[in-house]
Amino acid sequence: MTSSLPDDDTLTETGLELRSRGRVLLIACGALAREILALTRLNGWSHIDLACLPAKLHNRPALIPEAVRGRIQRARKQGYTGIHVVYADCGTGGLLDRVCEEEGVSRIEGPHCYSFFDGNDAFAERSEDEVGAFYLTDFLARQFDALVWRGMGLDRHPELRDLYFGNYDRVVFLAQTEDPALETRARAAADRLGLAFEKRVTGYGDLAGFVSAAAQG
Repeated sequence: MTSSLPDDDTLTETGLELRSRGRVLLIACGALAREILALTRLNGWSHIDLACLPAKLHNRPALIPEAVRGRIQRARKQGYTGIHVVYADCGTGGLLDRVCEEEGVSRIEGPHCYSFFDGNDAFAERSEDEVGAFYLTDFLARQFDALVWRGMGLDRHPELRDLYFGNYDRVVFLAQTEDPALETRARAAADRLGLAFEKRVTGYGDLAGFVSAAAQG
């Protein structure tokens, strides 16, 4: 089975080298873990390992590039033959691309996960029509309370809603799976923000092709 690597030093460096030889490592945002694991299990890609960095790094995108670099360099010491970065630009202003170029690894294309889940080309075509959209993925629908409502202080200061969301006109739920419970959560999020609701089933979008290419070397 595909495995996630431990973040601590529970394995010796030599042990990690033996375990990692001939394997592929995906270095990803923690917000993508569920989808990546689903893809690898569905396709039987048992030679792929997943190392996730905390999703909360999105609150400080300037930290993402060097965090990724550090994990790439660690992976090399562990003996991985293929290393791929499953992060969009995510607000790094091109700095993550620079790190990937310097380290000689591939990165999934796209400005953010909303784009590559929707399909980068399709998302770009819709950009003008959806300038007022606030996007939710499956992950964000699950974590809306923690990351948006409480994370942005709306539970304590609801008056901030207009400051943060006054220029939005809708919530667009980009659904990776058909999950009625998640749709209910996404609709409830739109209601709490006072926005219209739309749902678009994207599946895994461009993520599927990227992981497939990584699996095949």
